Amino acid sequence: MAYPTSVNNQITDAVTQSNVKVVGEAPAIALGSLFQAMAHSTGILFENAVAAQQQQNTLSQTASNMGVMQVYSLDTAVGAGAAEKAGQIGVAENLTSFLTLLNTFKSKKSPGL
Repeated sequence: MAYPTSVNNQITDAVTQSNVKVVGEAPAIALGSLFQAMAHSTGILFENAVAAQQQQNTLSQTASNMGVMQVYSLDTAVGAGAAEKAGQIGVAENLTSFLTLLNTFKSKKSPGL
């Protein structure tokens, strides 16, 4: 010590050493606190991700259910008639174009045949 005091030197040394200990441990404690805060934030992040996935799953199931309900709510006779009409559109034109194609091959016989 620089000047004499009325306090015992052992007491001043103990206080000084405890102050040095606190200052020396401060970075480790600060990093520990930082790591705890990061772990907590990451945990909340994953909780939010799971909640979003659960909501998306519920929406997907609802959309599928609504689609099935719409399919089952259609009148089967009307649906069959519409499917038959849709299947017959263009049949005559397709057969005519196919016949024309066959006639062109028939008229152009190769000399080797």
